[in-house]
Order: sequence, then structure tokens, then C-alpha cells
Amino acid sequence: MTVSYPRLAARTLRFTLGIPRNITVSPDGATVRFIRTPDGVTRTGQLWEHDVATGTESVLVDPVALLGENGEQLSAEERSRRERSRESAAGLVAYDVDETGRWACFALSGQLWAVHLGAKAVTALPSTGAVIDPHLDPTGRVIAYASGGALRVIGVDGSGDRALAEPETPTQVWGQAEFIAAEEMERFRGFWWAPDGRSLLVERHDDAPVQTWHIADPEHPEREPVAQRYPAAGTPNAEVTLWHVDLEGRRTEIMWDREALEYLGRVSWTPHGAPLLQVLSRDQRSSQVLTVDVASGRTEVVRDLHDDDWVELSAAPRFAPGGRLVTVEDSVGWRRVTVDGTAISPDGWQVRGIVDTFEDCVVATASQEPTEIQVVRLGFDGSVTPITEGQAVHGAVTGGPTTVIVRSGFEVVGTTVVVHREDADPVPIRVLAEPAPHEPVVTLIEAGERRMRTAVLFPRDHRPGSERLPVLMDPYGGPHAQRVLASARAFLEAQWLADQGFCVVIADGRGTPGRGHAWEREVRDELATVTLDDQVDALAAVAAAYPDDVDTSRVGITGWSYGGYLSALAVLMRPDVFHAAVAGAPVTEWRLYDTCYTERYLGDPNTQPEVYDRNSLIPLAPRLERPLMIIHGLADDNVVAAHTLRLSSALLAAGRPHTVLPLSGVTHMTPQEVVAENLKLLQVDFLKTSLGV
Repeated sequence: MTVSYPRLAARTLRFTLGIPRNITVSPDGATVRFIRTPDGVTRTGQLWEHDVATGTESVLVDPVALLGENGEQLSAEERSRRERSRESAAGLVAYDVDETGRWACFALSGQLWAVHLGAKAVTALPSTGAVIDPHLDPTGRVIAYASGGALRVIGVDGSGDRALAEPETPTQVWGQAEFIAAEEMERFRGFWWAPDGRSLLVERHDDAPVQTWHIADPEHPEREPVAQRYPAAGTPNAEVTLWHVDLEGRRTEIMWDREALEYLGRVSWTPHGAPLLQVLSRDQRSSQVLTVDVASGRTEVVRDLHDDDWVELSAAPRFAPGGRLVTVEDSVGWRRVTVDGTAISPDGWQVRGIVDTFEDCVVATASQEPTEIQVVRLGFDGSVTPITEGQAVHGAVTGGPTTVIVRSGFEVVGTTVVVHREDADPVPIRVLAEPAPHEPVVTLIEAGERRMRTAVLFPRDHRPGSERLPVLMDPYGGPHAQRVLASARAFLEAQWLADQGFCVVIADGRGTPGRGHAWEREVRDELATVTLDDQVDALAAVAAAYPDDVDTSRVGITGWSYGGYLSALAVLMRPDVFHAAVAGAPVTEWRLYDTCYTERYLGDPNTQPEVYDRNSLIPLAPRLERPLMIIHGLADDNVVAAHTLRLSSALLAAGRPHTVLPLSGVTHMTPQEVVAENLKLLQVDFLKTSLGV
């Protein structure tokens, strides 16, 4: 029996299972460690070790062997943490290795485990409660972990388990990132070891100021709704403080102007200088990079950043070997690496992130062409040396003389992971992903005057000029996410959709990454009009490029999250262009979405309510005249189901027919095989029926 593409995509987590991830390289470059599932359909991650000298690899940790018949059990805190990081895998999803290369640690099924790397011996430690996010001290003596709102430490030999900091109220939490940091700032950690392993910087957040919402399970009315602290736009955030805590439990609060700079965005602590923080104002227009005197708790400003729209939180500021300050900042239209305040990356390169820092250079990921991401060496003297090339998306991890390059390109459908050592030939690490059931045929065009990077896909059996096909726009289209990248694997689902009889169009409009400061900030206060106009322009460009192959009288649009918002917006605002829509987990009323994301783009709803009104879908409900299907997971704690229910109520009040598909027990992600398969098939059937396919 042939397995459908939607089910296969769900089973393989979009063909990511079996790809090495969480790659680390030992400081001497001799060993590469990574998490990989044993095949392309098993979700349980194992810890593997690759010997660089011999090219051999071996399993260090097999969760199935450790847990036996009991299987994995996740705490509510761990489930929430995985939801924030969009983690759908099981087993090992993270681990930590000390700087000596002697020990590793990880959490599995709420328990703490240590690995003696030399002996390859795995031991369960007598930890307390459900373990969250363990990290070894750099010297390999002690493991710190969060549990039950406390930060605890235990020796690698299992001795001395104790709390270093415990909550004084039910709403206090030590050692974990608050909701906003994890959901919107890409900061998932809540504590950082000192280089000497004798103390830590520890976040404490208090959710008392944050309003309480309730996530109910309508399928099980006998169950109590789950109370959740949710900081919606214009309402209070958690109170976040940072503390220096030594191994005796003595602590000193780190002081900065928290009233003016509310968000703790980034923290780093390297052996090359004092700890560094990057803090951010509530309106995100001001940011400071601070050094910390851990003895007194005082901080000193080393970089003062301002932007009339918002300061972008990029890679964590850090001290390079030799003590030079390395930051990533927006400067004169480009995102650049700066060293001691001077930009070292030239015009033409948009920096995406920092891989590693050295005494004379920074290795970074960066783009010249927005659809490609390369690894480059940026010298402190202004020199640029590309390490990778070609039409692909690259990443890298370094350690000593060893660099691991991860590549996903157009030439093959899949990902390669290759170990490069200065004195040896490159050696691949095995990728065990399932083979793709088809090969996407993708054409990239630059659409319209703004040269929007746009992907166009036709059915694989379509002959140019033989038939004018209905168009299916498939955007994300919002800030901070890029769909059009030079990776064939990224278009597997789009090709399957095209094979159902559509010309599929994916366009990255204004607000998406990789195009520079002005491009990203054009959405300020105008998410609705700017992002929708760009989709209309992309459609027009495709129609002009393929006049004998597309039928603009039959245009559908589908998307999830921001893409869901954009899809519903399209049929509400531009029924002259879009003739049917499927909106998955859409934000329909921005006052219901979180503080950091929403206020970055739309400001404070208390001071500019008109901005929220004109970006909301609710007032547009009476305008609906096209078929609209809205899908929402009732367990979604990010874009809560109230978004869909309020829009549906407004549509009903206006007498506008529409379809709502509630998903019981489903969160913002839909990893369940059967749900994912049937959901995709229902969407395609709805679009075909609505567009007369």
C-alpha cells in the first residue's frame, strides 16, 4: 500500500528524522558528537560520536535501552519548552559536553543522566523532580539543572544534589527562560556557567504580573482548563531579573535600568572577558550591551544601540580570544559583524549568525543572494573568505582544526553533513533520512519592482502552454521567517500541492529576513497592507511570466500561523484577486497575541489602538464573499483558539458562511500522522471544490 505524501511527511517530520543535529565538536577537533535518530521514521534521538581520525561513528546513548518498556514520560514544563522551540522529536533532543571533553549530560523522561565519555558509561543520577535543561560546568565537575521552579546542582558522580536557588512564591521560577524569551527572542536558556565552574548567572522570572488565561479541552469537559500566564500585547510581562549565584548559594542581583530596558535578550560568558548582557526596551527601539561585575552586580554600557523602528536581537554579543567585543548590528542598510564597534563585514553581505570567534577573525553565516546562506570567514582586517559556495543553505560548527559543514541545496533533495579537518580529506557523516518520494521542480524568479524572491512550481507532468492552471499561493509572508531558500527539501510539500493540479507560488515579501534593514522594517504598523500587497504583486509577476500556464480567475491561498492570518486577510481584503482560502491557526486579532512580537511591529495597543484596528481581521468579517476554511488546534497556547472563535463569531454575526475545523488536543504544531494527513487532504479538497478544479 502506497503511503500518501502528507502522512509520509508527518511520519518523517518533513524528512528531518535521520539527519544529524545538535552537532558539537570537541575543542581539540578530534571528536564530533550529534543527535540522530536510528532511521528516517523513528522519532527517538540517540547520541552519537564520530571519531575524526578514523571516520568511524558509534552510539553513545540509546534512550530505548535506558528506558526499556517504561518509555518516555514528559513533564508539563518539558512539553511547554518543546512547544516553544517547535520540537517534535522524542528521546534525546539536547545534550551538553564540558570543555574538558570528559563528560556529557542530558535529560531524558524527566531524569538526569551523565555520560563518562572516555568509558562510554551512561549513569542515571539521583536528581530531584522533573529535570529541565541540564548543563555541565566547563571543568566537568558539576551539573546544573532546573526543576520545580528551582535551580539545582549535582556532582557528575551523583553526589551533593541541592538547590542553589528556590522560588519564594508560586509564580517565581529560577533557571528557565520566560515565555517571551523562548517564544519570541530565541533565547531558550535560563542560566550560564562561569568559565571556572564556580558560579553561574541565573535568570529568575516572576509571572505574578502576567494575566492568566485558560486553555480548555472541549473534548473532555470533565477536565479542568489549564491555567496559563499569557502576556498579550499591551499587558504586563513577567518580571525578569538576573543573579550571580555561587556554588554555596550566595547570590548577588545584577543591576541595570530594568524600567527602561525590560527585556533580557542575550547573555554570554566566555573565558575572554566579563559576562555580557544585551537588554532591550519594551518598545524595542533601544538596546544596550552591558559588561557585568559579578562581585558587585554593577553593569557598564559597552554598546548603546537605537533604531527608530526596532533593534534586532541577533547573535549574542561575546568577547573573542584576546578580549575584543564581537556583536552583530544593523548598520547602513546591512546586518554586519562589528568588532569593538567597528564593522568588519563589507557591503553586500547580510550576516545571519556567528559560528565562532577567533583572535583574528569571525566565522559567520551570511548571504549575498537572499535565497542562499554561506559560511564565511570575516577577518578583523576587513577581509572576506567564503568557506562554502553554490546555490544552497549552509551551516557550520567548529572545534580546533575541525569544521563540520551542513548543506542543503538544489542539486539533491536532502542534507549533507561533512567533517573538514585541516590536515585530512573531508569525511561525510551518515544521513539516515528517508528518501524523498519526489524531486521538486522549482523555478526561482524575482517578482515585481521589489524583486521579491519567489518560487514557482507546476505539476511535474505539466507541459508549458498546454493548460492554464489554478494558482495556489502558499506563503508564510510575515516577519522573521523565510520560505524561499535554495533547498530542494524545503519545497517537497509545495511540489506535492502542485501535483494536485495547481501552480504553487511562494513569495517572500517585505519583512522577511535576508534583504536588509529597510526591507524588514517596511512592515512597521502596516503588517496587513504591506504583506498582502506583496503577495498580490508576486501573483501578478507570475501571471506575466507564465501567461499560458496560470489562470488568475482561480486563485487560492493557504498558510499557517502568520500565513494563516495572511490567507484569511487575502479573501477578506482582496476578493477580486483571491477566490478561496485555507487559514491555519491564524492570528485574527493582534490584541490577543504576545507582547514582544506584536509590539515590535504594531506598537502598544493602549497608545495606538487604530494601528491594531486596521491590522485586525475581525472588522473585516462583513466583507467575506469567498470560501474560507479556518483550522485551529484547541490546545494551542501560542495562537490560542480564541483567535478563530472570535473571527467565526464575527462572520456568523455578519451572515457570512465559512468553515471551521477544530482540532481537539492539537497545539500550534500538528505532528500526529493521521491528523496531518487528513488535514492536508481536506484542505486540498476544499480548495479544489472552491476553485472548480
